[in-house]
Amino acid sequence: MEAVRIIPCLDIKDGRVVKGIRFVDLKDARDPIEAAITYSQQGADELAFLDIAATIEERGTRLEWVKQVRAATTIPFTVGGGIRSLADIEELFGLGVDKVSINTAAFKNPDLVKQASHEFGTGRIVAAIDGKKNPPGSGQPRLELVIKGGMEVTGRDLVSWAREVEKLGAGEILLTSRDTDGTKAGYDIEMTRAVAEAVDIPVIASGGAGRLEHLYEAVVVGMARAVLAASIFHFGEISIPEAKLYLAGRGIPVGNR
Repeated sequence: MEAVRIIPCLDIKDGRVVKGIRFVDLKDARDPIEAAITYSQQGADELAFLDIAATIEERGTRLEWVKQVRAATTIPFTVGGGIRSLADIEELFGLGVDKVSINTAAFKNPDLVKQASHEFGTGRIVAAIDGKKNPPGSGQPRLELVIKGGMEVTGRDLVSWAREVEKLGAGEILLTSRDTDGTKAGYDIEMTRAVAEAVDIPVIASGGAGRLEHLYEAVVVGMARAVLAASIFHFGEISIPEAKLYLAGRGIPVGNR
């Protein structure tokens, strides 16, 4: 097994790191610059930066926020939110961003993923997929793709969409369950495993980490190759070194940053 990556996530709104539950009820969490410095020093493997209001507000990524966080971090840096074109992607890479995460725009314009992976390389293109569960008999897919910050349902089966973005050239999938996001009740293991079994590219589990055991379950049961978390790191409940020590103690290889 390759080393499992630990990825803290900065959900940015109005220039601050925020955190909510199930994509709503956002509360201020911390300063993004301070967070970037802390996570770099603690040995996080990567840092994710998501401009969560960009798509909803129908605007591009706030580049000034990206510049400030990029300057503060020394680890690989992924940016998402408001990316709608190859020009947007090129501009972010010009600022020193390592990877871009494309969500709603990928669904609206699948060719963007194909063109971006061809232009910039598969390893730099992340397909962000948000999903929800539907009850039996609902007439909708059990695991349904949602877009626009989880506010718009698509009627599209999430697993089939994961297969499609892999074929289009995405190098990995950032998978977030709207149902578990911010609950600290654990990742959606059913959703994570369903996608991980359907594709060959790495799946990053996101949404719901509350205890160290949840990280382990996402990797061992959910088959994720990376775990992304926010609340537990932002509010000091668990540190990056604690997470790595715990996983290593249970036989999971982790990075040495």
